[in-house]
Amino acid sequence: MLRAHPWVVSAATDETLHVMTRRTATLSLAAVLLVVLLALALLRPVPFVTLSPGPTRNTLGSFEGHQIVQISGRKVYPTKGALDLTTVRVTKPTANVSLVDAISAWFDPHREVLPRDVIYPPDQSAAQSEALNAEEMQTSQQSAIVAALHELGIPTPSTVVVSAITQGAPALGHLKAGDQILTVNGTDVTTPEDVGKALQQTHPGGTATFVVKRGGKTVTVKSPTEADSADPQRTIVGISVGNGYDLPFKINVDVGQSIGGPSAGTVFALAIYDKLTPGALTGGASVAGTGEIGVDGQVGSIGGIQQKIAGAEASGASIFLVPSANCAEALGADVSPGDIQLVKITTLHDAVTSLEALAADPNAPVPAC
Repeated sequence: MLRAHPWVVSAATDETLHVMTRRTATLSLAAVLLVVLLALALLRPVPFVTLSPGPTRNTLGSFEGHQIVQISGRKVYPTKGALDLTTVRVTKPTANVSLVDAISAWFDPHREVLPRDVIYPPDQSAAQSEALNAEEMQTSQQSAIVAALHELGIPTPSTVVVSAITQGAPALGHLKAGDQILTVNGTDVTTPEDVGKALQQTHPGGTATFVVKRGGKTVTVKSPTEADSADPQRTIVGISVGNGYDLPFKINVDVGQSIGGPSAGTVFALAIYDKLTPGALTGGASVAGTGEIGVDGQVGSIGGIQQKIAGAEASGASIFLVPSANCAEALGADVSPGDIQLVKITTLHDAVTSLEALAADPNAPVPAC
């Protein structure tokens, strides 16, 4: 009878255990490395931005201790209810979105994921993006004022104003931003193009004469000129000009520095209209809306409509004014059926007539998305 040698068995067992220990260690190390690499991948910035519902602000009310819409020199009527502008929170230009956040936003019905270049063009710095948003907000406020006054039948004659002065320009220290240009070199100015044409009466390096309205007074300003670097035969003074409007009384809109872009224009116009007319345009209801507005009262499409509707619903709005071009997208907003009425608008007049109808009868038939 053969007998097993204990030392042989013991040796084989030690060898097997040694191999298994090395294999287990290798697999464990690989698993740890895989987890680390996966974590790094999930935290790595991706070229996207996220959109989510932002805060609302009642344009009939106040912000930081002052009325958002301020009117002087004209009778203002008391009102009630709310006319909320709506906003979207967007990833800041200096911030990054991780893969985890992008995936989370993708599955969140109240958020949206967009390629970064859609919101922030690669050739635009963060400072330029913020400046553009601020400029668009300022333009939307002016357009809203003019559109509201037109809806009320109040004349607002068009003017030509100095909108900006280039750093180091010949006009610096002579002309000022906000100056209303009446004549250049004795030629009447009625359009921005008239300014450039009239300047050509002065040779580059000479002096141009402007008559402007500044602070309610008419003053004559003499400005040095220079040759345009792109066209040495062309005379310039280094200003940007645009259309302004001669308002019969003072209207100011101020929502602070944290909100930018043009999409609050329609709501601004409605708030101005409401304060200048007897009764409450909303009938006391909580109304929210959005839409870029032109001086002619046309309402343009905007971005982030679904996030704005969700934000309005969260703030308690029962009516939301939707630009007609955004209606199809608005119907996809994740809101409770029946909680918020989507009213379609193409012009400021549409918004006014629909709100007046709903104030008189909450069940009135109005254009809807």
